[in-house]
Amino acid sequence: MYQHLLVKRDGDTVTITMNRAARRNSLSADHLAELLAAFREAGTSDATGVVLAGDGPVFSAGHDFGDVAARDLMGVRELLTLCTELMHTMQSIPQVVIARVHGLATAAGCQLVASCDLAVAAESAGFALPGGKGGWFCHTPAVPVARSIGRKRLMELALTGDVIDAATALDWGLVNRVVPDDRLDDAVAELLARATRGSRASKSMGKVTLYAQLDRPEADAYAIALEVMAAASQLPGAREGMAAFLEKRKPSWPD
Repeated sequence: MYQHLLVKRDGDTVTITMNRAARRNSLSADHLAELLAAFREAGTSDATGVVLAGDGPVFSAGHDFGDVAARDLMGVRELLTLCTELMHTMQSIPQVVIARVHGLATAAGCQLVASCDLAVAAESAGFALPGGKGGWFCHTPAVPVARSIGRKRLMELALTGDVIDAATALDWGLVNRVVPDDRLDDAVAELLARATRGSRASKSMGKVTLYAQLDRPEADAYAIALEVMAAASQLPGAREGMAAFLEKRKPSWPD
């Protein structure tokens, strides 16, 4: 079904693996379109989690310069719009999306990591916005990275273009865990299992609302969160969770 991806369903988890190892999993228009289609398909499924991984020695080297260089202004704008739509889709689907990062994640590859809900990195992983030392600055990759690591760290990453190691990425808040390379799959599965437990409907609403309020002023964020939390109290999952707590029993989730 896909030329540039491997998609596998295992229980409640869909794993989407970028499969352009010969091109360092660089993001051509065709590759981005397949990623968008795969995430949309996963989003309409009854899966609870999605893992984004990369085949070969590199997680993703970012935009495919061969594709970019062949485009005029309108063509590059269309490419970046497609990439942005993918990032929004990853955050808007109801499933928990977790990045499984090994090797380098640079430019739009780093953008992918920052756009996932969660990220686990191998000790060998590295992260960079290399446009700062080249000719095409990493403007769009910097958008979700800024919202993960803060202003001064973003400036260092974007202006120097240097690679930071996995330990630094953890300290800066770009990833949730760093583990030995041979424990990467186990660590991804463990974090995903904890992040997907409970009511599916409640989790889906929670994810959407978190992104909706995250970058808004506090008063606006409370206005959004208050209305959603009030509505969510009437969900079957919320009712069951409260009843189980009050009755001192294990909940039986209806969704």
